[in-house]
Amino acid sequence: MASNDIGDWFRSIPPITKYWFTGSIVLPLAGRIGLFSPMWMILHFQSFIYKFQFWRPLTAVLYYPIAGPKGFHYLINLYFLYSYSTRLETGIFDGRPADYIFMLFFNWICLVILGFATDLMLLMDPMILSVLYVWCQLNKDQIVSFWFGTRFKAMYLPWVLLAFNMVIGQGGLQELLGIVVGHLYFFLMFKYPQDFGGNRMINVPSFLYKYFPNRRGGMGGFGQAPSSRRNQDNNRGGGGRHDWGQGNQLGNQ
Repeated sequence: MASNDIGDWFRSIPPITKYWFTGSIVLPLAGRIGLFSPMWMILHFQSFIYKFQFWRPLTAVLYYPIAGPKGFHYLINLYFLYSYSTRLETGIFDGRPADYIFMLFFNWICLVILGFATDLMLLMDPMILSVLYVWCQLNKDQIVSFWFGTRFKAMYLPWVLLAFNMVIGQGGLQELLGIVVGHLYFFLMFKYPQDFGGNRMINVPSFLYKYFPNRRGGMGGFGQAPSSRRNQDNNRGGGGRHDWGQGNQLGNQ
């Protein structure tokens, strides 16, 4: 019975999140049992450029050492990956797989560049936080629960995670990079064209729509794009209030 429940749960994961989630389990487990050396999975500029080891930017996102005290942090990463990637894929990106793939690709490329610049070897933490940041901006007024019963608006969650990781001694650089990249995508895709009246500065390549066409009949309800500043002002003038995204309330984290 339990195996059937797990199978049903796994099949219910939306496809893009499922591939990302599965890769983030298979690769660390394979490294843990010794199928390959973890040193082949990390982001390393010289090996990437001079030894043509082009898989490293991808494996650096999926691989994470799970031995010792890092195992608990890895499980937290899986929880955030599943929760927030699912919320985005079945929310604002519902029925638009090309748009979601482009967001992941954009965040990944930015993090690879920053990873090379800062000698960051693993990208799982900042990649997941970049996705979490986008969801939190699209659902900024939702009340979320954190550890020890603390409750606050979703817009503060990335910063709480940054402060938490700084306190427990991991420095916070990876979380900060994730916030920067997530904000860059959110600003270029939503905030700048809608609030400042400029042209959208990043666009989904047309070939992605060829291979991942839009579809109808999704779930929805987990966030929506922010309305423009003009519409917000009109809403205020008419007694309404602006809404930068609606979403289901998160469970305890």
